[in-house]
Amino acid sequence: MLPAPTRRLRFREMTRADQADIARLDTGGSRGPADWIEWNLGNYAEHGFGLWVVETHDGDFIGDCGLTMQEVDGDWLVEAGWHVRPDARRMGYASESAAAVRDAAAESGISHLIAIIRPHNIASQGVAAKIGLRLEREVHKNGGPALVFGADL
Repeated sequence: MLPAPTRRLRFREMTRADQADIARLDTGGSRGPADWIEWNLGNYAEHGFGLWVVETHDGDFIGDCGLTMQEVDGDWLVEAGWHVRPDARRMGYASESAAAVRDAAAESGISHLIAIIRPHNIASQGVAAKIGLRLEREVHKNGGPALVFGADL
């Protein structure tokens, strides 16, 4: 279930060959680029979705964006996630790709979508709001406070 291409962006499954590009992202976790790719390959196999590579139509790597399963207070929920390389931020790529992922999730029958965002990440909170997600609750996740934005699709 890849998102449909947008005006500026296209999506494809991540491969091991993407390691150098993935290393350019701040994914905010403890996984290195190789483990990040392996985690996504596992997500594709187990769930039929994961984070996909985001590129311009000219093939310029922008980041990744997609769907993952995340545990929140004992429940497993579908999360939209996005990461944009630092020099491509503030250009609308995260909002554009996150909207495409939200639409793909809705088309595939996912009924509720969340985004887990650190309180200091104001830019990602703005992306969540732009794609229709609203603050649902604050939780403790992966060693610190996190905001859970969500919406029924």
